[in-house]
Amino acid sequence: MHVRAKELLEVQDGVIATWQLRRAGLTEKQARTAVRGLREIHDGVFVASFGESTRRQRWLAATVTTPTSVLSHFSAAACFGFRQNPGGTEAITRPGGHGRRQVGALLVFHSRTLAGNVMQRHGIRITTPERTIVDLSPHLDDRQRRKMLREALRLRTTTIAALEAVVQKHQGRRGTAKLSQLASRYARLQIDRCKSDAEAMAMEVLDAHRRPLPHVNEHRAGEEADLSWPDHRLILEIDGPQFHRDKLQDAHKTARWTAAGWTVRRIDSDDVFHLPESLLALAPERPLRCRARSTFAAGIGSPAG
Repeated sequence: MHVRAKELLEVQDGVIATWQLRRAGLTEKQARTAVRGLREIHDGVFVASFGESTRRQRWLAATVTTPTSVLSHFSAAACFGFRQNPGGTEAITRPGGHGRRQVGALLVFHSRTLAGNVMQRHGIRITTPERTIVDLSPHLDDRQRRKMLREALRLRTTTIAALEAVVQKHQGRRGTAKLSQLASRYARLQIDRCKSDAEAMAMEVLDAHRRPLPHVNEHRAGEEADLSWPDHRLILEIDGPQFHRDKLQDAHKTARWTAAGWTVRRIDSDDVFHLPESLLALAPERPLRCRARSTFAAGIGSPAG
């Protein structure tokens, strides 16, 4: 195999495109010879594996279909980690006019506004987190949009300021008005301190019902508490399948908090999403005149948050 082909396969996780070889100086015949025996997964794009491709290989393969393709939309969101892509199709965007079309296992978008909205992530050309959120927003319902933004902020892939700046540049696009409203609401929440979406969702529910907002994942009596209200000496722990598996540790923490004068309450993470009234029953209240239920609050607590 040609030395340049070996180098590309090594840095691109076993993925290579014939145009890359031609750009490196190989003739068409040499390029075709170099990829002989490899598996073709897109037109002119090959992978040095006959088993199931990894997610990284699929993302890389999508972006090297042309020199200007970038991972975008639901594929970019999955790469950043703030929204899953369970399907087998990958999304890319290329410079050019508006519109999209299906090309084999690729959904190809076109845009004239990619400049300044592209970055490298683990060797993959990809739209920035903020541009990815703007691109996806029109294709999601309110619940999905909220969850996407909560996760993007929680994972610290973006900030409210960065998102608002990009939303402003794309003002008028479908979905940006709702993103702007969400950004304003989330700006007062400590979502970037949350360790799970259940914690972030709890903050959203409490804020929507005008309850006092807690401190998030701060140490009380030497132990980290999920949500805490120092003025009320109240701690609320959110128990989920991936957290608080050590019951002895939970009991130890509760004993320390109780000895220090804190009231400790617990709620299952599923109840945060499906039974928000259970969360509200455990949280501190404000005077009745401050608890008028907002229109936004009426949409909180639908299944899966």
